[in-house]
Amino acid sequence: MSDMMQTQAGDAGAFRHFDLSRVPSPCFVVDAAAIEQNLRILKSVSDQSGAHILSALKAFSMFSLAPLVRRYLGGTCASGVFEARLGREEYGGEVATFCAGYKDSDIDEILALSDHIIFNSPAQKDRFLAKAQAANVSVGLRINPEHSEGEIPKYDPCAPCSRLGTPVSHLTPEVLEGVDGLHMHTLCEQGFDPLARTWAAVEPKLRPYLANLKWLNFGGGHHITRADYDRAALISFIKNIRTSYDLEVYLEPGEAVALDAGILVGEILDLPRNGMDLAITDISATCHMPDVIEAPYRPALLDEAGAGHSYRLGGPSCLAGDVIGDYTWAQPLAIGQRFAFLDQAHYSMVKTNTFNGVPLPAIALWNSETNALTMVRQFDYTDFKERLS
Repeated sequence: MSDMMQTQAGDAGAFRHFDLSRVPSPCFVVDAAAIEQNLRILKSVSDQSGAHILSALKAFSMFSLAPLVRRYLGGTCASGVFEARLGREEYGGEVATFCAGYKDSDIDEILALSDHIIFNSPAQKDRFLAKAQAANVSVGLRINPEHSEGEIPKYDPCAPCSRLGTPVSHLTPEVLEGVDGLHMHTLCEQGFDPLARTWAAVEPKLRPYLANLKWLNFGGGHHITRADYDRAALISFIKNIRTSYDLEVYLEPGEAVALDAGILVGEILDLPRNGMDLAITDISATCHMPDVIEAPYRPALLDEAGAGHSYRLGGPSCLAGDVIGDYTWAQPLAIGQRFAFLDQAHYSMVKTNTFNGVPLPAIALWNSETNALTMVRQFDYTDFKERLS
């Protein structure tokens, strides 16, 4: 396996024509027209296959677009009480909640907000089953298919000793007592074939139990809206499961909702040299794109040149590792120059932080079809201070 995740998207699309000086820096700019096109594709898959498609708030929770998402998708999936509340209050539809561990102090509110509650272990299921049934909430159990398709081991829910999901080899009738459905989330920015291989590996082990279930949830990580995704195969796959086992099928795409629909605009602050040309920017990998360090991966740059002047880009923080990567421009950079990273609407926006007092990026909503631009949110000192004490 590679030690760096490959960027699966990065098509500039309409952002090739966006004037980066129209927004403050740093700033996330999300194209509502691109989001809607992704949603149309997802709804088409839902309509043709009969699958319930939920938007994964953990990946993209820009709730100013909730009315748009609500028009196309069946609801949301949440990772805890706050996301469940956001899904219920802003998006409507179904709310399916999974958490690796539920707290006693949260469970009543989560049940009040959720249509499905998915437990990570038989012990958690047994602990809260009576409450879930009393609340008339459908009960799920997350399983680990014990079949790996992950590109990066630390991002692979099926890696050895994973804390996520009950190993499929541990399933028994007792473990599944009171369970309405099974949930598996094993993919990350992947096409159809890894899903097909996972199902081929796990279906024989699940077959004894499927007649007693109501639904299967294949989680997220499905890049359904990517141009090369085999959507016809996915539709056939879902229809076959629904027909063969009389089960409802759920998908929880996150990246697919916001794929190639947002950029992060930044500015060059300084151009020092130390063995190579460096560029200090107001975009911080640590604060604004943590997956660059965590995954790690190299975000795509808008209009990167194939040859020319190369720079190692880093953020303004004092962390030595706040490095984004090496990038090339056709012409030398200038202080004050704007630039943008592509495909930053999903995961980057939800993971921002204020380490080192670095300001949070503003959030702008653009419509590439009308060229209308709205500043949705600008952050200030208060947003930094109020997270502290």
